Amino acid sequence: MSNPQRPAVTDQVTAGPGGAMTVEVGVITGDLMVRTADTGQGTATISVQYAGADEWYELQGSPVPLPADSLATVHRAVVEAIRAGGATCVPSPGRT
Repeated sequence: MSNPQRPAVTDQVTAGPGGAMTVEVGVITGDLMVRTADTGQGTATISVQYAGADEWYELQGSPVPLPADSLATVHRAVVEAIRAGGATCVPSPGRT
């Protein structure tokens, strides 16, 4: 999912009610790891996994456009959206 040579940011978050919507398995809930990775092609991939698990899932709406020097900003918006819950997908620009 992410290229080890590319920048990535990872954090743990507890998903709010309704969890996070993934492409592969639908909604996941509970304690999650969130990874936002620069693809090197002007986009970022957003992946989630159950904390302590091995398998990563793509968050619905990923990949997203990545303006220059904004990886941390995109990541923070995604983490806050997952914390809020509601079957979170990747938030639209300007909306958290």
